[in-house]
Amino acid sequence: MSQRVTKAVFPVAGLGTRSLPATKAIAKEMLPVVDKPLIQYAVEEAIAAGIDTMIFVLGRNKNSIADHFDKSYELEKELEKSGKAELLKLVREILPAHVSCAFVRQAEALGLGHAVHCAKPLVGNEPFAVLLPDDLIEDGTRGCLKQMTDLFNEKQSSILAVERVDPQETHKYGIVEHTEVAPSVGRLVSIVEKPKPEVAPSNVAVVGRYILTPAIFEKIESTGRGAGGEIQLTDAISALLADEQVLSYEFAGNRYDCGSKFGFLLANVEYGLLHPEISSEFAAYLQQRVAAI
Repeated sequence: MSQRVTKAVFPVAGLGTRSLPATKAIAKEMLPVVDKPLIQYAVEEAIAAGIDTMIFVLGRNKNSIADHFDKSYELEKELEKSGKAELLKLVREILPAHVSCAFVRQAEALGLGHAVHCAKPLVGNEPFAVLLPDDLIEDGTRGCLKQMTDLFNEKQSSILAVERVDPQETHKYGIVEHTEVAPSVGRLVSIVEKPKPEVAPSNVAVVGRYILTPAIFEKIESTGRGAGGEIQLTDAISALLADEQVLSYEFAGNRYDCGSKFGFLLANVEYGLLHPEISSEFAAYLQQRVAAI
């Protein structure tokens, strides 16, 4: 019987060191792109893909993420009292009524593989999605994860979102070797974490969207520490290849690495140009600014 993906895991326990000092006291996932925090974009992408259970793997000082998706009675009461109906609607729609949230703590920063494994009791024996909010992916039609769940419904296999990167930057990513089986779809042959350019099997990089079968949990449990002394999800996926098919998917859309300062700035510019309230005014400003250089 075919299965559907109804749960998403958000590993959000990281310290956000690439964005210091902004992230010294603020969760990096709560940094805003225009008027929404990164984590909200990721949750909205999951909801658009038909997912109704959001599982957040938290670390210390990440309570603001739980607060963001909780009901704020005082704020709603004040907005209602002030007659600010549009803002009240905006706040109430952050999390639709049919969507539930669950939270689990990652006590030690032992890597992405370990963070995903922390969600095992809540995921159970089901396929699930993993979204890394640092990777903000804009696709004006379906959304990246919706593209992937559509493919999962057909193939019933683990799927990794990938894109081609500068061959000199393979040391920043998990890199795959794959065989193309359909347009934009490949069957993984191998995967390696952050290889140097001279030994990388390709320049096809895994980005922050995964659909995984529950078999991944057993592989994580038998995976030792890898690159950086951490339990790498990449290593567990490599072990999974011995037992089942894993697919790569070159998604449609634009990815912004919001863990880097430059990527975060790019995201704000591009999303500002798409925002219905400010796009025209912002575009005019950018034109004037460029002309003045």
